[in-house]
Amino acid sequence: MTEQEILAEFRAAEALLEGHFILSSGLRSPRYLQCARVLMDPARAERLARALAERIDPALRSQLQAVVSPAMGGVIIGHEMGRALGLPAMFVERPTGIFELRRGFRLDPGTRVLMVEDVVTTGLSSREAIRAIAEAGGEVIAAAALIDRSNGTADLGVPFTPLIRLDVPTYEADALPPELAAIPAIKPGSRAA
Repeated sequence: MTEQEILAEFRAAEALLEGHFILSSGLRSPRYLQCARVLMDPARAERLARALAERIDPALRSQLQAVVSPAMGGVIIGHEMGRALGLPAMFVERPTGIFELRRGFRLDPGTRVLMVEDVVTTGLSSREAIRAIAEAGGEVIAAAALIDRSNGTADLGVPFTPLIRLDVPTYEADALPPELAAIPAIKPGSRAA
């Protein structure tokens, strides 16, 4: 898929939003990609996951044994990546504020894992998920995401493959440009403010 085809999928799903958004990192942004909307169509989710799977380095792809994603945002794309790669798909969640593998999911020691997210902005959630996977016995050898909002600056500690990189400005809450400060902020993601 080309960049324009990927963006067309987001636009068709009304998943590319404009306004004043509070991201899960706490940063503010004038644009928000609501991946849940783009993934709610199973055929679209499958197309995007297949395109993302094809971009992962074949040498890494051939070593993968499982896909693990962080809940909530990564669950659907994680499942679709599992399907695209022919691997089991699991997720970590934060019942007490810290990611952990639950629900009977388990990783045998040394299981080679692809950690997949919907959107990476700072990489904090991804690094937390990678830590939880390691604590559960897995070894994350690669990471992937539909969208890299970090402009290529997020360091996840493993090779990282996004479907698309978008240069969307982000701001600290106390350093907003006037046009953004004039709009009420909303928090559209899954994490509490």
